[in-house]
Amino acid sequence: MLAISGALCHYVLHMNVIVAKNKTGQMEEMVKEHEEMLEVPAVGEIVDGNIIDKARNAMYVDLGPLGVGVIYGRDLFDDMDTFKNAKLGDAVQATVQKYDNEDDLIELSLRSATQEKSWEELRGKVGTGEIFDTEVIDANKGGLMVRVHGITGFLPVSQLAPDNYPRVEGGDKNKIFELLRDLVGKSLKVKVINAEQETEKLIVSEKAAISDEISGVLEGISVGDVVKGTITGVVDFGVFVMFEKEGKELEGLVHISELAWQRIDKPGDFVNAGDVIEAKVIGMDGLRISLSIKELQDDPWSGVGKKYQIGDEVEGEVLKVTPFGGFVKLDNDIHGLVHISELPKEAQSNPETVLKAGEMMKFIIISMQPEEHRLGLSLIKKTEKKSALDADENTKEEKKAEKKSALDADENTKEEKKT
Repeated sequence: MLAISGALCHYVLHMNVIVAKNKTGQMEEMVKEHEEMLEVPAVGEIVDGNIIDKARNAMYVDLGPLGVGVIYGRDLFDDMDTFKNAKLGDAVQATVQKYDNEDDLIELSLRSATQEKSWEELRGKVGTGEIFDTEVIDANKGGLMVRVHGITGFLPVSQLAPDNYPRVEGGDKNKIFELLRDLVGKSLKVKVINAEQETEKLIVSEKAAISDEISGVLEGISVGDVVKGTITGVVDFGVFVMFEKEGKELEGLVHISELAWQRIDKPGDFVNAGDVIEAKVIGMDGLRISLSIKELQDDPWSGVGKKYQIGDEVEGEVLKVTPFGGFVKLDNDIHGLVHISELPKEAQSNPETVLKAGEMMKFIIISMQPEEHRLGLSLIKKTEKKSALDADENTKEEKKAEKKSALDADENTKEEKKT
């Protein structure tokens, strides 16, 4: 028998007297005997009571006419916040687990009742959009684990506010994980965006929690505005830019395609974190602000015809080799493409046999489409192309001659038949 004291001892003695009068001495039979007088909750139902004693691994609850309940082990420790903060006399809700255990007490679960109440409160937060503080308790490569009203929830990386979003060039998951781990133990303002008790799915968002605060500021920004800001992060798909508007810090993204008019494979080769730049607002979608650096620069392709002409032999640096050809830098602004069909036949199955990234080579300009920012190149020499064209022309002429001879022969045959 567990050692108990104070008010609990009084209740246990009271129950023992009743049990002694009962023929079987079992709590369950006693409850059945008095069920007409009491509204007896079924196993699984939630009951209200007051804490009358706390032990190291148990908590005792006065259930009024029903008697005394006890909460043990996992059913207690799964809601440690309630257990640690509970004081004698505090009201508490618990779920009936079992009548008449080995100590002649009603066995309860704090966990079940608390979670039911917690999920109800969480569903309410989804409806009201309430913003509240929560502590980060753990991290994984996809986001952060938080604890809300005793329920473990998830804050995905995509739902982090700009200040906490991990910007890692190359998208290295291990480095992202390291940055996320730095947030463990910190308190964040969040909103509940999904609470499904059936699947125990709780999703919170830090980004959504700041949306109300800055939505008014965003109304003052329009497509076409020019902002000045600082690059806060460089990633594979572009760069993040922090700028101020009406005293609030906002952040936009310059996609890699909007960094410059020429082709860029690595944003880090073009700009660095900490650079101060100007950019043009080209799109807005909720909290997402799309920016462009190249829109504030003259389009070098508008004057490409003054620099280059079809048929010119030019020297360029091979930037990148792909299975379909190679990208070539003619100058800082104009890049072209040499397609595999414009390589020697023996290299068309493997362009890297003749194209080497970083090497300077000579090419022939064979096409220009300034409006599409395209310039076609050929590695085949003019003389080789001319020879190929002449050979093709000769072949065409030979075919014409053969066709004419065949027609003439057919005509002669027809004449012979007439005679």
